[in-house]
Amino acid sequence: MTRVSLAGLAFARAGLSPDGALVVSARELRRAVNVCRAHPKVAVLTAPDAGPAELARALFPQTPRSFVVCEGLDGPEERIVHVRPAEATTRPWTNPDVVLVLDDRRPPEENGWIHGAALGPSEWALPQEAFGDATGLEPGIRAFVLAKLGPRLGDMVWDVGSGDGSVGIECARFGAAVVAVERDKADYERVRENVRAHGVRVAVSRGEVPSVLDHLPEPDAVFTGRGGPETLAACAERALSRVAAVATAEEAPALLEVLSGRGFTAGAVELRAAPMPAPVTVVWGRRGGPAAPSRPPRDVRRVETIPIVGLGP
Repeated sequence: MTRVSLAGLAFARAGLSPDGALVVSARELRRAVNVCRAHPKVAVLTAPDAGPAELARALFPQTPRSFVVCEGLDGPEERIVHVRPAEATTRPWTNPDVVLVLDDRRPPEENGWIHGAALGPSEWALPQEAFGDATGLEPGIRAFVLAKLGPRLGDMVWDVGSGDGSVGIECARFGAAVVAVERDKADYERVRENVRAHGVRVAVSRGEVPSVLDHLPEPDAVFTGRGGPETLAACAERALSRVAAVATAEEAPALLEVLSGRGFTAGAVELRAAPMPAPVTVVWGRRGGPAAPSRPPRDVRRVETIPIVGLGP
């Protein structure tokens, strides 16, 4: 029996429909856990040292889920056990094949013609009004940020200080697991309201950077909307792959230095979108590739300007 067919058998034995479920392998436990954070019905194929207890420790208590642990499937000692994650960390397990990780509060969407992961969003870079006001990132600029973050299934993305959660919400619509971080209470409540309005799974945390970051799952990609070089430095230390930040043209050289000094291949572009009165600079970095040499801030590199036409109201 193939490992994927084991997942189908697990749903059958548990008396559950496999419709809308994702099937992942715990061989990459961190990515499998991120899928469980972002999606309501996941079949996790276990691996050595990556079974029910390890899944439960990674998810509990921040991500409420119920487990169905399927042991010895299609064998003489088959056992189907329904547990909560806290219990899964302490019980002894014998030959667990599949763990069904379920969000009982929010059933998965039914796609009808496609099985597994939900389709990506029909549109992205939503209008500013979709997030409650017109003071956040202009859609064309947010689209560029999303292109540099590259959110995908299995990723963990941090949205740090966007003020409205718009970047994190868009990343969640692509299937990534997301944590939004805000310092101010008003911004924190605004993000929570937007998350509810868009019906996505985004965890929201309130606190000061960098201390609040120590309690978050490690991110594949990070966006910083405010906080300058200090916030970007704290996030870049923790980012596994990709970083994007918005800044003024004057701040950009210092942000580029932060990224280059931490092993990122970094770049920046200045974007102007009508009818915005001033351009916005997006700084980004990706791990891998040669790091740029350290230079005085004014000599780091030229910032390219790209006009965005036709994006006015």
